[in-house]
Amino acid sequence: MPLDAHALLATRAAQLNTDLAAATPQSVLETVFRDARLGEIAMVSSFGAESVVLLHLMAQVDASRPVLFLETAMLFPETLTYQIEVAETLGLSDVRIVRPDATDLFLHDPEGELHKSDTDTCCALRKVKPLELALQDFDGWITGRKRHHGGDRADIAVFEADSGKLKINPLADWSRDDIAAYLDAHDLPRHPLVAKGFQSIGCAPCTDSTMPGEDVRAGRWRTKEKTECGIHLNGARLWPAIQSTKV
Repeated sequence: MPLDAHALLATRAAQLNTDLAAATPQSVLETVFRDARLGEIAMVSSFGAESVVLLHLMAQVDASRPVLFLETAMLFPETLTYQIEVAETLGLSDVRIVRPDATDLFLHDPEGELHKSDTDTCCALRKVKPLELALQDFDGWITGRKRHHGGDRADIAVFEADSGKLKINPLADWSRDDIAAYLDAHDLPRHPLVAKGFQSIGCAPCTDSTMPGEDVRAGRWRTKEKTECGIHLNGARLWPAIQSTKV
């Protein structure tokens, strides 16, 4: 992205943060869906432990908006079932299943064992590259990241400029108590693994349950320094092995 274009996008994000500093998440969603100057916006959802809250908020504004779901071929069966349940319950009419490229998997992870030796490239094959391709038709995307997740998320703004696209985090300042209260108030379906101690849910081989008092994302890549799959690293490239096949 040209420097001046990036600067313009960063300025727009900063202005939106100022203009909507006191806005509710629903007001944020109403703005990004109805302000034509922001272009086409999609939601990206893992259909994980907290996802139904943001999906419910979106459904109150416009249930026909695109929702991109990264089906990595390594998700828990419970997540796949839950995705269908939530979409039907909320009336989401445009959930788009985003899958890894079959050729990439054949060339770089034919046995499905790459996560054991190179988690960064595995995530790049199964999440980062597929999402980049899926987002090509959009000017921005909505995420469920929150500051209470800690780590690289501790200081996120509601609006960000990321790799040429506007990134929106409507629930950035929501606490775990806020999430729990909203779930209860609207009687929303819970991911079945939450009852088994999973506070953050990704791919099955790289996700554990957590102990009381642990950080929300402590069960993700537990034995490694890794804390993010790569889709939220502001354009950082983690997959030199597959760059030749990246669009």
